[in-house]
Amino acid sequence: MRPNVLREKLEAGKPTLSTHIHSVWPAEIEAIGHTGLYDYVEFVAEYGPSDLHDLDNMCRTSELYGLGSMIKIDQSLMPFLAQRGIGAGYSSVLFTDVRSMDELRECIVAARPDHPDHGGLYGVATRRNSYMGYGVTAEYVQGVADTVLAFMIEKKGAVDNLEEILAEPAVEMVQWGPADFAMNIGHPGEFGHPDVVAAHDKTFKLAIAAGVAARAEIGSSDQTKKYLDMGVRHFSIGTDITILFDFWKREGEGILRALEGE
Repeated sequence: MRPNVLREKLEAGKPTLSTHIHSVWPAEIEAIGHTGLYDYVEFVAEYGPSDLHDLDNMCRTSELYGLGSMIKIDQSLMPFLAQRGIGAGYSSVLFTDVRSMDELRECIVAARPDHPDHGGLYGVATRRNSYMGYGVTAEYVQGVADTVLAFMIEKKGAVDNLEEILAEPAVEMVQWGPADFAMNIGHPGEFGHPDVVAAHDKTFKLAIAAGVAARAEIGSSDQTKKYLDMGVRHFSIGTDITILFDFWKREGEGILRALEGE
């Protein structure tokens, strides 16, 4: 089976760096790969349109550049999207909107092999990860089992149950989600609200103490110090659509000011 870059890094205790893409255009992944700086690319499928062909092509491109791959999926189609993402070749799945241990376990079972040692629901499927049916072996089972399962901590229920969530061995990475959490507690957009800040701090503090990889999403490299001081070693920086918007806005405003004689 193909190497799982993210799993190898986590098991070696090494830091990781990723970025987000909304676009399904494989050239974006090629550009990221050409930098030689990133460990994996996260496709935020929860936000952008895609089809099953896109998932295969994005995974192929990641593999060409030795990049790991993560897919962030909707809760509403969780079992289907988790299994099709793994089948396409994604080496990690980021689950959203978990509120309870029951919901957490549903995610784990959907993504683990249908095998006595793993107790999951992912069976034999002739997809890319099985070499289109020619590689359904013990190695195939292990490849599915090696998928890194990551979870958004973005609902009050998840924060309330955080210690139990972090104690689940299948939870290998967590990502704090301030926007969803603020909305969920009745304070949409209020990222500085005391309850939001407290939940943020709790998430990182408990995850690090539990030895679970806590990833910080940042917009620029100068935001790393705050998290490094907390003990965070995993980062995801930027999103393609935000990077483009910021450039177009900044440079467009600059040109308009120049035209006005400033």
